Amino acid sequence: MKVAFPLAPEPDPELAEAARQLFAGPVDFVKGVVAMDGLPPADRPEVCFAGRSNVGKSSLINALTGRKSLARASNTPGRTQEINYFTLGDRSYLVDLPGYGFAKAPVAVVAKWQALLKNYLSGRPTLRRAFALIDSRHGVKDVDHEIMRLLDRSAVPFQVVLTKADKIGPQAMEATVAQVQEALQKHPAAYPELVITSSDKGHGIATLRSIIAGLD
Repeated sequence: MKVAFPLAPEPDPELAEAARQLFAGPVDFVKGVVAMDGLPPADRPEVCFAGRSNVGKSSLINALTGRKSLARASNTPGRTQEINYFTLGDRSYLVDLPGYGFAKAPVAVVAKWQALLKNYLSGRPTLRRAFALIDSRHGVKDVDHEIMRLLDRSAVPFQVVLTKADKIGPQAMEATVAQVQEALQKHPAAYPELVITSSDKGHGIATLRSIIAGLD
């Protein structure tokens, strides 16, 4: 039996405004973590953002928080090799995971940071949801299935967020959504809603903020 993966509905104005105010409040960089013993205390809920290198993770986090340079964006794939923690007020953590795929880094470095990613996803009790970022221009690739299988095995619910929606037209987007919906049939941990975003144009940002604000 096929699972439907509809687009997430726009939040009602009251919820959207509450979420906007949450993200407009204090958001601070806590630390970059390179080993499990460096993780902050698991004393509040957290959500994480995972995606291929150059999928637009940093730009999305900056758009969500309304800051231009909170998360470091880079044109060099694989530059971010730490788990970066940010506080969302005193309520929760936003976690920027290392980009995966075609990293321009030594093999040993890549192996170390992939191990860190796996340990984090399987061992963080306060992780409420992972957001798996997929480039709207490319859809789900084999390397995306790898991280999704890891999320399945770790029993971490994940929700697909399509990025860079402004880079393609409506017909191409329709084809991408269909491809993603089909690809997700293989993944039991996939949350049954998709979010389409554009960090540059602001599309879908209010929806994603509201989803995150609703996770306790």
